Amino acid sequence: MSAVCADGRVSAMECGEKSAVRRTSGGGEGSLDRLLPSINTSLSPRKRTTSQCKSEPPLLRTSKRTIYTAGRPPWYNEHGTQSKEAFVIGLCGGSASGKTTVARKIIEALDVPWVVLLSMDSFYKVLTAEQQLQAANNDYNFDHPDAFDFSLLVHTLRKLKQGKSVKIPVYDFTTHGRQKEWKTVYGASVIIFEGIMLFADKELLKLLDMKIFVDTDSDIRLVRRLRRDITERGRDIEGVIKQYNKFVKPAFEQYIEPTMRLADIVVPRGGGNMVAIDLIVQHVHSQLEERELSVRAALASAHQAQPLPQTLSVLESTPQVRGMHTIIRNKETSRDEFIFYSKRLMRLLIERALSFLPSQVHIVQTPQGEDYEGRTFHGKRITGVSILRAGETMEPALRAVCKDVRIGKILIQTNQDTGEPELHYLRLPKDISEDHVILTDCTVSTGAAAMMAIRVLLYHDAQEDKILLVSLLMAEMGVHSVAYAFPQVKIITTAVDKKVNDLFHIIPGIGNFGDRYFGTDAPPDWSDDDMDEPSC
Repeated sequence: MSAVCADGRVSAMECGEKSAVRRTSGGGEGSLDRLLPSINTSLSPRKRTTSQCKSEPPLLRTSKRTIYTAGRPPWYNEHGTQSKEAFVIGLCGGSASGKTTVARKIIEALDVPWVVLLSMDSFYKVLTAEQQLQAANNDYNFDHPDAFDFSLLVHTLRKLKQGKSVKIPVYDFTTHGRQKEWKTVYGASVIIFEGIMLFADKELLKLLDMKIFVDTDSDIRLVRRLRRDITERGRDIEGVIKQYNKFVKPAFEQYIEPTMRLADIVVPRGGGNMVAIDLIVQHVHSQLEERELSVRAALASAHQAQPLPQTLSVLESTPQVRGMHTIIRNKETSRDEFIFYSKRLMRLLIERALSFLPSQVHIVQTPQGEDYEGRTFHGKRITGVSILRAGETMEPALRAVCKDVRIGKILIQTNQDTGEPELHYLRLPKDISEDHVILTDCTVSTGAAAMMAIRVLLYHDAQEDKILLVSLLMAEMGVHSVAYAFPQVKIITTAVDKKVNDLFHIIPGIGNFGDRYFGTDAPPDWSDDDMDEPSC
């Protein structure tokens, strides 16, 4: 049954149940009216909302979510340039209303790659000394529009929506200030932005493709805030209650609750409302398809078994190479032997990679006074970039055969909330725009970390056709993903295994290379892409 609220909004009601979702009046293109009749409350709230017909290739699951066989980031066309803007979801609501929980539930149910979750909390203004003192005494109003750096927020969201790299400030609630290190985010197909004042700025509103308000009872919000501020932010109960009564509650009534009318959809009861979340997910999927940000074209291209790409070069499987693989793949091989034979393979692999660098005829005179027609490297410089930590083990081989090679390092780890690879550390030599870049990682299974690293290199003006991805072992899935996403990148490896299991281990594989090489223990959910490993 349905009912009309006192403020004119429509409430979708389940028989004998509370409202699952409330839509604001005004409709428009952002309205979800057309989706409501299709909602079937008998479905499991965890049911996928994308088609899974037999004509589509299988989906490939990472630690938490799905990635697709064809790995091109969907906001880039086949030439590697941006073609579509990201879809931005704005999540507004009172403090401790459950916005972050709703965001994570949407991400999990949405089940598409390249999702970024941002919080408005990162954009609090830097406090003056006087304001710092007020904050320490719970006398500073963090729930006022003036507390946020809307200029930086709008600038950041606009760039991210365009698929560009952005730096996000990291806010420390215990010190009421920004940390020195900022977080770098590279592109997205879906951006979920949550915050208490998200609807309070006109310029910010223009960037939101879908506006959601999370409506939670004030008593529940107070209890959650007490628990969070005391356990996570080191506050005392008296200070939290004082701040709530003096600033939080009045600010909600004056600045936050009135913006509910701007929302396309109102979600009562927060993250526990799976009916509303499923409804939102259906709408987002439909919008992605309309914007051609869906991965169906990529899925179609990966449907039939394809030969390995021409950009791939595999070291000739000589008895010597085969013998070294036998040793390093054997689980009984000692660590010393594993390191020794891995280094031998790395040397051969780097030598093979160098054969793809441009060269030109160079005539020299021998000690006997005769001319010799040889060849010399024809390029500006060679830069090696390691994907930490396993890729770092290939640096000695690179230095041994490349005189004066410059070295950079990239650390990529998986975001536990979104399941997406994120950049955590970057050190590149200056001006690599003309360099031939040798990107090293010892194993590549899905290709997620390698693709992220290539995106970082391209953002720093490296040329795609001058990047060589060098890996001891790759899975066919990773080869296809990288080649599809970056068709000009040369891929060099010593062997390609056909299979990847449900945990994304290469089969038959060599195990976790980093742990076998460094003598550490692998976590139970390790991935061959080494995205979760810390730098050594």
